[in-house]
Amino acid sequence: MKKVLAFDLDDTLAVTKSPVSDRMAVLLGRLLEHYDVCVITGGTFKQIRSQVIDRLNVSPQQLARFHAMPTCGTRYYRYDALGGEWELQYAEDLSEKERAHIVDVLEKTAKDMGIWCEEPAGEIIEDRISQITMSALGQQAAPEDKYAWAEKFKDVRPVYRDKVAEQLPGLEVRIGGTTSTDITRPGIDKAYGIGKLIDALDISKDEVLFFGDKLNEGGNDYPVKMMGVDSIAVDGWETTAYALDGVLGVTE
Repeated sequence: MKKVLAFDLDDTLAVTKSPVSDRMAVLLGRLLEHYDVCVITGGTFKQIRSQVIDRLNVSPQQLARFHAMPTCGTRYYRYDALGGEWELQYAEDLSEKERAHIVDVLEKTAKDMGIWCEEPAGEIIEDRISQITMSALGQQAAPEDKYAWAEKFKDVRPVYRDKVAEQLPGLEVRIGGTTSTDITRPGIDKAYGIGKLIDALDISKDEVLFFGDKLNEGGNDYPVKMMGVDSIAVDGWETTAYALDGVLGVTE
């Protein structure tokens, strides 16, 4: 029996960098009546709050069953229902020297490959302390532009990831969201985050069901699948919503 439903965020629960739909907000609220819910994403905690948490109409007790794991599980937040605050459970931060080197490698490699955007929509490289993220068009690019870029450069992204990884031995380099590449400490990925969640809740991996849109090898959801957690591949929030209708149909 599943006790935890875990989700990637962009293109699994919502359109990239956008709030979850009304339908998804309602589904997540219903899930929190029966399950613990985890959102584990390459994005920041601020993104989880704006895209998901702020859209939920749930009680403090339900919110206490929500587990926020930003930056690919390098950080973990839980809600204290009594105190009314989100509390950081752990953080696997990179050093300042490591972060500066990563930024240099990401930029130089993108320029060498001719994929550096000269007129980005927001920051191209974001220092998230526990993770460095390179968003090819900038953090604030429109979803339609991101999807078009991802399709155009779908064969280039793995090459870029590999070239960056060659220059960052001892660090984890992964294809992230629609246009992003994520770098963290070695072994600190979504599988690490889900493992920490399993330990915190004192459950087994058989009691977790994970939904993600990048479960293919090299994708940032892939480590969860490889650790043996039951996983469902989706290709957008609508697919996830359809699956959750089925889950709730059996549960409620």
